[in-house]
Amino acid sequence: MKIAGNEIKPGSVIEHNGSLWVAVKAVSVKPGKGGAYNQVEMKNLFDGTKLNERFRSAETVEAVELDFKPYTFLYASGDMLTFMDQETFEQIEIASDFIGDRAAFLADGMEVKVESYEGRPIAVKLPTQVTLTVVEADPVVKGQTAASSYKPAKLENGLRVMVPPFIETGVKIVVATDDVSYVKRAE
Repeated sequence: MKIAGNEIKPGSVIEHNGSLWVAVKAVSVKPGKGGAYNQVEMKNLFDGTKLNERFRSAETVEAVELDFKPYTFLYASGDMLTFMDQETFEQIEIASDFIGDRAAFLADGMEVKVESYEGRPIAVKLPTQVTLTVVEADPVVKGQTAASSYKPAKLENGLRVMVPPFIETGVKIVVATDDVSYVKRAE
């Protein structure tokens, strides 16, 4: 499916220079002289290289449709992660560096979405938020203002996150998986 260069948005997957790229950032630029263009920062889905490219509205690019399938995370074995297709019960293994630092959020039985292109997995989408227990929280420093005083806390998966002063050890909190930030106290 062809789309105009100015229709590329963050998250769009396109075929460019013989490879697949995902748009990370897209900024519409309207210079005082010359035609408008879309400045797109892209990341190669296969080797992770980055590229900045300008696309004019008159240019067309090939948008790629990806297959999204629900998988269940089973276990980690060394640097490989094993997932099970929820429909066919087939198991696939994906290298943990494929997911990066976000692999720390994976828990046994967690449902994820695996994006694939022509049967080849190219991305794993985690839930946007997960609930984790705080295993270590610094004490509150007296005299700090409540408005902007966040303190470091260590979570059960080993990650560190900044939390409000009322969060103590043993409390369950909701954490955003995309930027590892505190969202709220779990119900």
